[in-house]
Amino acid sequence: MNYSTISKSSVKSVAIGSFDGIHKGHKELIKKLGDGGALVVICNGRACLTPGDRRQEYSGVPCFYYDLDDISGLRGDEFIDMLKKDFVNLKKIVVGYDFKFGKDRAWDKHDLKHLFDGEVVVVDEFCFDGLGVHSSAIRRFLRDGDIYRANRLLGREYSVVGRVVDGQGIGKKYLYPTLNLDITPYLVPKDGVYATRTKIDNTTYSSITFVGYRLSTDGEFAIENHILDNDIDVTPSSVRVCFVEWIRDNKKFDSLDELKNQIAKDIIIAKNVAKSCDLSIDEISLHSRNLEGVYK
Repeated sequence: MNYSTISKSSVKSVAIGSFDGIHKGHKELIKKLGDGGALVVICNGRACLTPGDRRQEYSGVPCFYYDLDDISGLRGDEFIDMLKKDFVNLKKIVVGYDFKFGKDRAWDKHDLKHLFDGEVVVVDEFCFDGLGVHSSAIRRFLRDGDIYRANRLLGREYSVVGRVVDGQGIGKKYLYPTLNLDITPYLVPKDGVYATRTKIDNTTYSSITFVGYRLSTDGEFAIENHILDNDIDVTPSSVRVCFVEWIRDNKKFDSLDELKNQIAKDIIIAKNVAKSCDLSIDEISLHSRNLEGVYK
């Protein structure tokens, strides 16, 4: 559905938040919207899990964006008045249990019920695998390289859209050909090598992705993506990369031959993960973890 054509006047209910990640906790809020529901997304400008319209893709409802800098000075009543003016048919507001709003975040869910004359739905904390599902937890897992837990809380594979940029040229000549990516403004996961899936246009390929400083060559930071068992004849302008499983830490090699040998081992792991792509996230992670000890 093309949500860009939906007007604010057709919106009857909104859920409010930053909605970074559109994870399992966010889905609990979305379930409460009902017909005519939309997200009011408060954008804070930091590196994120689902920038811009990616939120609409994962939420399945229209999203309307507000810059935090533009509204941070509003009192609680001014913020609600703004929403009622923007969404003239607003009947319901859905928020999380820890919702804060207004200048200095001085207003909360209790104030919301007094300030808004329609229905207010407060959704309790959603827990999964014994953890509260929050974007901050997912960011922490990604920075730790714990793709398994990050994907569990997201309910999907963490994915980024990267712009293809120029690289060293060493990969194609001496190692394995790669697409070098700039993934701004997405959060960059921990340095290391990952089994991934890469979508180019309408085709998805099994792949392996390096994130980190090129310790064995020029020492520069890079994100390098190698498509498995396929030659890409025309270099795309951008690709989407889904992180399936962490393989190993970044490390320095004394020669390009040593590096190439290690990449060959990494590719074996990535191919075995790829064979399990039709399995659940749990099964994929278990399968590839069982292989790690074989190829150290």
